Amino acid sequence: MAGNCVAEAVSAVVIDDHPAIRAGVAAWFAAADPPITVLATGATVKEALLAPGDAAQVVVLDLQLSAERTECYGELRRLADSGRGVVVYTMREDEGIALNCLELGALTFLTKAEGEQHLVAATHAAARHRPYVPPALAGAMAANSRRNRPHLSLREEEVLVKWFQSESKDLVADQLGIAVSTVNTYLDRVRLKYAAVGRQAPTKVALVMRAIQDGLIAVDEF
Repeated sequence: MAGNCVAEAVSAVVIDDHPAIRAGVAAWFAAADPPITVLATGATVKEALLAPGDAAQVVVLDLQLSAERTECYGELRRLADSGRGVVVYTMREDEGIALNCLELGALTFLTKAEGEQHLVAATHAAARHRPYVPPALAGAMAANSRRNRPHLSLREEEVLVKWFQSESKDLVADQLGIAVSTVNTYLDRVRLKYAAVGRQAPTKVALVMRAIQDGLIAVDEF
């Protein structure tokens, strides 16, 4: 019962400069099971986050809001830093842009071609601050073979995968019989190794994507 209450409480704002997209997403969310409450919509971040929109758990964000059609990375960073779960929902289908968004703090990157089912699922996941990997992104990650894969120890890989599959670092520590501080140490080492090869992964979701790219974990293992 408690789990249903949490799910039913999911709220979002929708930021897109196309009214038809805003209306369509709002309709999808209203029809979802459980429904997602749209507290505000707008063509700019400032408009969409005016009260009562500033109470929303999730922000569905189009990357290109300006007349110049440039990516609004600064807005994305500001939203993520404020503690909101950001779902980037865009026409762009570029892996580099996707990873950049995840590194800036987005929880999910979806193309608009992926539609209702994945956007609803991604929004529910973002409300719980969990990653969601839609098919297009998963395929891009799996297909990408990189030569600059960092060398991780078996223990670092084990801790990393357990963390992806757990709700908290406390659970990882309990499962592996180690201290939470030790879990943090292993994860810090992994991030440093990725940074050393030029593939920064400051957020959990960015690290998930790096791990999928490198074959450390498959999407169906979440």
